[in-house]
Amino acid sequence: MPPLNFLSDDDVKAMHEATLRVMSEVGIIWTHKPSLNTLLQAGCTMKDNRVLMPPDLVMDCIAKANKRPTIRGRNGQVNELGGGNLYFHNLGGARDVFDAKTGTRRIATDRDVIDSTRLLDALPNAHTVTPFFTPQDVPGELMSLFMYRHTLPHTTKPIQGPGIQFAEEVKYAVEMAAVVGTPPEELTLSLSPVSPLTIHDPAAAAIVEMAKAGVICANLPAPTGGATSPMTITGSLVQQSAETLALLVMAQIVNPGCAAVYCGRLGMLEPRTGLIWGGVELGLSSAGTVQLGHYYGFSVNVYGFSTNAHTLDAQNTFERGLNAAIPALAGADELSGIGEMEAGVMGSYAQMVLDNEFVGGVMRLRQGLSADVEHLAVEIIGNVMDGTRNFLGQKHTLKHLKAGELTLTKLAERNSWETWENKGGKQMADHAVDEAERILREHQVPPLEPQQEQELDRIMAAAEKEMVRRK
Repeated sequence: MPPLNFLSDDDVKAMHEATLRVMSEVGIIWTHKPSLNTLLQAGCTMKDNRVLMPPDLVMDCIAKANKRPTIRGRNGQVNELGGGNLYFHNLGGARDVFDAKTGTRRIATDRDVIDSTRLLDALPNAHTVTPFFTPQDVPGELMSLFMYRHTLPHTTKPIQGPGIQFAEEVKYAVEMAAVVGTPPEELTLSLSPVSPLTIHDPAAAAIVEMAKAGVICANLPAPTGGATSPMTITGSLVQQSAETLALLVMAQIVNPGCAAVYCGRLGMLEPRTGLIWGGVELGLSSAGTVQLGHYYGFSVNVYGFSTNAHTLDAQNTFERGLNAAIPALAGADELSGIGEMEAGVMGSYAQMVLDNEFVGGVMRLRQGLSADVEHLAVEIIGNVMDGTRNFLGQKHTLKHLKAGELTLTKLAERNSWETWENKGGKQMADHAVDEAERILREHQVPPLEPQQEQELDRIMAAAEKEMVRRK
């Protein structure tokens, strides 16, 4: 099914030109002296404390980047980004856990890092795993590395590396990836600038180290429309693009040809609360990000299952359905958010299971319809009318059931009222709770070798010695 365009070609071109104007006329706050000197030597200039990036330099760096990186799991599964497939991964970095059985929330622990990974490993529609929860009893400097270290042993799927804050984290993430056989060029690290248009010193130093290491750079701007970017969606998308491309320019100057994923996490301001708005505008923002990123030829990763909801309620389903379907139809390469709740602050095991089923529906939606001879089935209709007048026994019916004409569900209710009531009247969320508990009880992930576990512990100890500031 061809992508559904929410912006015209002229609109996208105008946004591209506006992005270049922002980068070359408004500029990016950039104060990290070593990397700033590199930019100036490459042809950038200064305006007060902002670096101006000339359009020719920006476009040259875009042209040099590897736009179709590949990530691989230790089970051999390969995700080629930008190859036409849509991949889903989970939310990364949630602080809280929602217990769907009791309707309460709690602070995430290190056990949740492990259990969420094991659950995602078992869910077939979670194509990539990102370290999910941020345990609060870990020193802040080690948070990302701790999450990554305890994700590696508990899934065989491709892993999106953690979001980092400091240059020192790059070295240790690369070393840990090597323990499970992942080379730097198949390791994704994400880095967030500060909106509006600010590359703080730690981020500048980190992007240099990421480029030197040759990892996949997933620059992850997260402006809030109406607060840290314009209230208009297209205006915020222009600023978001300038923020991600500014880091891309730095990476390509340091290591021409290193891989990049074009990302965006634009959220719109809810003016009555000051929080990020999870309504349909978020889906539209993601679709616009997809179109602009594809204009440059990049694979694009945006919000998918996103909601402000605090429970597994109607708002939750309404918002995440829209926010996943819209960018999926726009042709996104990766969608995030499996298990996400409360605008990314919270996650849920039951929600992960529900989203695994929702992905099936989104993928079927994106597949569209076929009107070839096989699907139009005129001959089959004739055969049935000449015979049993029933399609159930036809090989054609079984063939297309197996081929995925219908998206079959394990969780949704498909029985009569009487059957449903006799089985206990359970809701879809109740089935998801049961399924999450079953998976965590039964699913076994092939473990790492003891020497691999020891090496990961050694790397973490070295990171702690270097990075944790003792009082």
